Amino acid sequence: MIAEELINLMIPALKPTDKAEKAIIWMEELKTNQLPVIENKFFKGLISEDIILESNDLNREIGNFKLISENCYVHEDQHLFDVIRLAQECESELVAIVNEKGEFMGVSRHEDTMKAFSNTITVQGTGGILVLEMRYIDYSMAEISRLVESDDAKIMGSYLSLDHRDANLVFLTIKLNKEELTSVIATLERFGYKIVAKFHENNNIDRERERLDNLLNFLKI
Repeated sequence: MIAEELINLMIPALKPTDKAEKAIIWMEELKTNQLPVIENKFFKGLISEDIILESNDLNREIGNFKLISENCYVHEDQHLFDVIRLAQECESELVAIVNEKGEFMGVSRHEDTMKAFSNTITVQGTGGILVLEMRYIDYSMAEISRLVESDDAKIMGSYLSLDHRDANLVFLTIKLNKEELTSVIATLERFGYKIVAKFHENNNIDRERERLDNLLNFLKI
């Protein structure tokens, strides 16, 4: 899934000449704490509810506020994972999406991207999840796939993230097509791979949601 498909058409953009009162009204209606600001079709940044309320001046024009997240944007053809990563880096509820000319197309909310992520086969497909920790220099998806497939399993999806405690280490999350992971875990550990977390399949909807939340919290997405 690419960024263009994640645009939330319900979230409008403000202009520098709009009043702060208009922004607050829109935020209340849309239940959001941020809105994008554009000028001459180009993204200028985000205005937040906190910034406006701290000024205590609802007649002030948006252009007179110091905007945040000026660089919190992706191009329309970038991947879903790029949007998730940038939202995390910017600590922002919204990520702007621009076209090849750099013109503003819309924004994606963090909840939109996470919903899209949760609907991928990596999450929705039946099976279990393993999180491996390793040195980046030792990372080889081909080798890991070979070991997994030697136990009659397949990798349905994967995600690589940095270990924030050590820049030389990474976490590799793999979603498998089987629920029983004991044999796969034994094989990976036999070849020196460190399993730091495992999430087994459960048909209960609440447990499935909890399992996803635990994984995302672990990876700090």
